[in-house]
Amino acid sequence: MEHLINKNLSTIQISGIRQFFNMVSHYDDVVSLTIGQPDMLTPDHVKDAAIQALHDNHTNYTHNAGLLQLREAISRHVAQRYNLSYHAEDEIIVTVGASQAIDITLRTILEKGDEVLLPGPVYPGYEPLIKLAGASAKHVDTRQHGFKLTAELLEQAITPKTKCIILPYPSNPTGVSLSKEELKEIAAVIKKHNLFMIADEIYSELTYGKEHTSIAVFPTIRDQVIVINGVSKSHSMTGFRIGYLLAPAWLAAHILKVHQYNVSCATSISQYAALEAIDNGKTDSVYMKKEYDQRRSYVMERLDKMGLSYQIPDGAFYVFPKFPLGDMSSFEKAVQLVEEAGVALVPGDAFSQYGNGYMRLSYAYSMETLQKGLARLEQFLV
Repeated sequence: MEHLINKNLSTIQISGIRQFFNMVSHYDDVVSLTIGQPDMLTPDHVKDAAIQALHDNHTNYTHNAGLLQLREAISRHVAQRYNLSYHAEDEIIVTVGASQAIDITLRTILEKGDEVLLPGPVYPGYEPLIKLAGASAKHVDTRQHGFKLTAELLEQAITPKTKCIILPYPSNPTGVSLSKEELKEIAAVIKKHNLFMIADEIYSELTYGKEHTSIAVFPTIRDQVIVINGVSKSHSMTGFRIGYLLAPAWLAAHILKVHQYNVSCATSISQYAALEAIDNGKTDSVYMKKEYDQRRSYVMERLDKMGLSYQIPDGAFYVFPKFPLGDMSSFEKAVQLVEEAGVALVPGDAFSQYGNGYMRLSYAYSMETLQKGLARLEQFLV
């Protein structure tokens, strides 16, 4: 019966990140620096809000777009934090994590034959969703541009089939972000070619040395931009599965149709927890950000001593060093690191062909774990 399933699934595999994580889990005494899972606990006041929601019997369906109180809190938050103006009533949808927000957006705007541009290397979760929507993904090589998608690179990559660009920043896997001036130049290209832009800004609260700018601040392209965000990284709430999307009302109305038939609504209990996080947890990410920044500095110092080159990450909690591979692929080298050094990094080719030759190291781990893992890596390299 397998020949009867959706043909698009035949070319889709489990994420290379998860494949490698699952593989190394069978090894003994391996220090894993693979997963982008915050090691810090969900704040107590957020957990208390979830418990209270249960006691208050908030266990029913909510509005398809999410609790109005939560959408109003999101509206206030993005206005205060990022100078964005989105109406709670018809321009904000609460989703089951940022991943579902991306999925329903792609299924709304894409048709067979459309093309979506992705900056390579890039998080591997986008391309399968593009394929399932009947479109195709095209990676743009950013390696010679500091892992940044530039306006010039976009101009060169756009074809008559191009419908959308996905711009994740700060970036997973490189940690690189974009300045307001760089975004302004990209916005001009988006406007010129009348393209959609999905801005995945899930790491927006975790930037170092500069504040995050959303591409949606440029009014000339507001009608073309869908902003994706959530509370998973900012408040260490990955398991609560609450994301949200911001879109112009005309487009949000169509996305909401897909969302409704997909999940009806996000989990009510998690929505109340997210409401507490956004309304009363404005400083929760400050502590996390400070901790990650210290770890970032430590990791860069150790990589410098090992002679490994990398682009300085100014956001998220990843660094993407270049590795001497010889005649190996990044995946083969990563397996060798596990077997001979007892340390696990995600092979760069999990993030498209343009990641080959690199490894993603996550510093969303305790300092003790980082020290142990990097000591093993250094011993292997020397």
